[in-house]
Formats: sequence, structure tokens, C-alpha cells
Amino acid sequence: MSFMLQGPVLEGALVRLEPLEHRHAAGLAEAAEADRGTYEFTWVPRADEVGAYIDAQLARATTGRLAPYVQVSTRTGQVVGATSYWEPRCWLTDDRLDAVEVGFTWLAGPAQGTGINAEAKLLLFRHAFEKWGVSRVDLKTDARNERSRAAIQSVGARFEGVLRNWSRSWAPGEDGRLRDSAIFSVTAAEWPQCRGRLEERVARLAARAGG
Repeated sequence: MSFMLQGPVLEGALVRLEPLEHRHAAGLAEAAEADRGTYEFTWVPRADEVGAYIDAQLARATTGRLAPYVQVSTRTGQVVGATSYWEPRCWLTDDRLDAVEVGFTWLAGPAQGTGINAEAKLLLFRHAFEKWGVSRVDLKTDARNERSRAAIQSVGARFEGVLRNWSRSWAPGEDGRLRDSAIFSVTAAEWPQCRGRLEERVARLAARAGG
């Protein structure tokens, strides 16, 4: 496969997605420790693990199979989480991207429910569909993670099913175990309607934040 994932800066009203760099370490460490009460099934580095986390993500990025981002609040300028493009698939030709996953996503507790997640998905989906011309974007989460599943469905992704023993578990105390993964997707045919709904939702949340 000759296609290499490279994510540009993507900016909206609420969030700016910046390609991950070591300069983001302090901000990521602060975000990761802000409120860890919602990370039951999602692995988020502790402050003293952020350096190794960035090294691992950048190493994956050199393979062309991951484009890691930090999420930065446009209101405060603070890093509030991370996300990535992941698992590019070129099914028809080696240099044209047909599908990609959005994953490795987490948000600091105080940033959840603010619209940042919705706008980040809008920015990532829009670039994938309208710049790369993909046929689908997919997302997955631990099948037990009801909060994450609800968040994914809220941005317009359709539930496709559960793949059993699909990937490693990130839940505390489950090292060395596999998890069932709930799979969601947005297809190119669904994107125009999904985009309209996301844009309306983000506009409402941005107006509320501005007020």
C-alpha cells in the first residue's frame, strides 16, 4: 500500500485538531488527569506515561497507518484530548484510500458534553469524505462501553454489530485479554445527511458556548 496517512490541522469553532507532537506533552498530561471517572473501558495515559504514549503514537505514524491528533479547545487554547485516523484501507488501488477508521479517541472529563467531540468528528469525517474521497469511515469501541457507544451514535454513525474477541481489552485489570468490539460506520452515501445534522448540532453548541 502506497497511501500514507497524514492528517493536516483541522479547525472549527470549538476545537482545533493539531497533529500530535512532543510539544503537546504537558497539555496532554494535564488533560489526562483532569477527571478520570469516565475511562472505565478506555485506556488514557497517566501524566507520567504521556511521554511514552507520544513516542508510541509517533512510531505508529511513521508506518503511514496512523495520523495522531491532539484536540485543542479553541476557547481556552488548552489540550483537551486526543484522536486519530487509523487503519487505512486501499481496496481498489494502492494509492487511493477507500476506508479509514477514527480511533484512539479520548477527551478530558470537563470537555465531554461540550460539543468538542461532535465537531472533531465533523472535521475528521469531512476531510476523509471530501478530501480523501473515502467510501466509509468506521469507529469501534468496547461493546460494554455504553457511554462511548452513545457518543458514536450521536454523531451519526450507524451500528453494524459486535465482533467477538476482536481486539485487546483496555479495561483496568484485563491485561492480556481480548474484548468484543462494537462496530459503527458512516458511508459516503450517508455523509451528506450526517454532515447536515452535525453542522446544525455544532452550530447550536457553539452558540451556547459563546453565550
